[in-house]
Amino acid sequence: MGFKVAIIGRPNVGKSTLFNRLVGRKLALVDDTPGVTRDRRVHAAKLYDLHFDVIDTAGFEDAAATTLPGRMRQQTEIAIREADLIFFTVDAKSGLMPDDRTFADVVRKSGKPVVLVANKAEARGAQGGMLEAWELGLGEPIPVSAEHGQGLPDLRDAVIAALGEERAFGEDEDEAGDEIAASEVLIGEDVADPDAEPAYDDTKPLRIAVVGRPNAGKSTLINALIGEERLLTGPEAGITRDSISVDWDWRGRRIKLFDTAGMRRKAKVQEKLEKLSVQDGLRAIRFAEIVIIMLDATIPFEKQDLQLADLIIREGRAPVIAFNKWDLIDNPQELLAELREKTERLLPQVRGIQAVTVSAETGRGLDRLMEAVIKTHKVWNSRVSTGKLNRWLEGILAHHPPPAVAGRRLKIKYVTQAKTRPPGFVVSCSRPDAMPQSYVRYLSNSLREAFDMPGVPIRIALRTSENPFAGRAKKR
Repeated sequence: MGFKVAIIGRPNVGKSTLFNRLVGRKLALVDDTPGVTRDRRVHAAKLYDLHFDVIDTAGFEDAAATTLPGRMRQQTEIAIREADLIFFTVDAKSGLMPDDRTFADVVRKSGKPVVLVANKAEARGAQGGMLEAWELGLGEPIPVSAEHGQGLPDLRDAVIAALGEERAFGEDEDEAGDEIAASEVLIGEDVADPDAEPAYDDTKPLRIAVVGRPNAGKSTLINALIGEERLLTGPEAGITRDSISVDWDWRGRRIKLFDTAGMRRKAKVQEKLEKLSVQDGLRAIRFAEIVIIMLDATIPFEKQDLQLADLIIREGRAPVIAFNKWDLIDNPQELLAELREKTERLLPQVRGIQAVTVSAETGRGLDRLMEAVIKTHKVWNSRVSTGKLNRWLEGILAHHPPPAVAGRRLKIKYVTQAKTRPPGFVVSCSRPDAMPQSYVRYLSNSLREAFDMPGVPIRIALRTSENPFAGRAKKR
């Protein structure tokens, strides 16, 4: 079993940069502004032949418990309790600050083994700051540059010395890396056998991203689902910055939940840090299978909500709507009827989308939300045999054949399902470029109705079969 390392220190000493260096990928947001990181993030890391989990934490600040910095500090204290080893990080370039000494006492009282990391050691004049770090009484400072990858062999040796060889080289569990499939017209995954209709596998892990405007209650919802204060929440808008993944088990099924930063209208996003947060959120959407769109029930269906939903549908993810803050509604029955009508009218491209009323604050409706997620995931993975599709096509062509374009009627030969996640179909026809979009939408809506595929995007690609005699001159 591997060990767990928490990276602790005051703001802007380079904790997230060190985290990214150990993980081997730019997962945590990094900026010159102090206090970028707010939530604690856990990920598998590697330091040469050492394998372990590393926790990125918010900058340790001395503040009242009710304030945002105070709540961030509580998350950091939880990370200290969870960790087997602490990387106490100081800035060698600027030297010791009073906060460094205060937090060194906190770390010392925890009783956990500590490695003193003197970051930014590549800077001119950093030698004095590194020697100053001896005053903390946490042992020999290890000079590193997280930005440039310098000093990591010494850091490895310090970890082994702090934990002992037996603990440091314990067995570790391999975790599968995240991969992005190549984008194609139909997106999704290829169908191996077009005639097969395999059963839905409810044991596979599920990836769910929660998105929405700032202060819609995304972090509160995830905390309510997992039953612990894992993510930082509060009345302030825009608390979450990084996309944080949380592992959870629901009714025996492993689920990875992604909390994302609130996404405002593009014109309002000016600061570099907010742009980075939004990009991180969009990346989480691309990795997810199901995306829960959090709408504030008191002000639902703002323009930004609809743009987010459209983005999710274009990415081919399976959307589920959660109307949050339902405990604040005075006339629930009237509003529910109005929201249902608006959902059908404003999101016709995913007709029948699952929409659930919840209250993340009180925990109401969370089981119904998860049942809607599983139901949508089943549809998103659904597969229809070629035989059934072509019997359906015969009825469609008899009832409403394709129109004539430039005096020549369009012909549809057959249809087959080429992909799932989302369902993607290939329609073989005589002139794909001349097929009106209105008829393609008719086919999509008829498919959705005939094979019970509500609430997920459906892809239709038009193809023509090659003419073997094309280009040959007519022989007399």
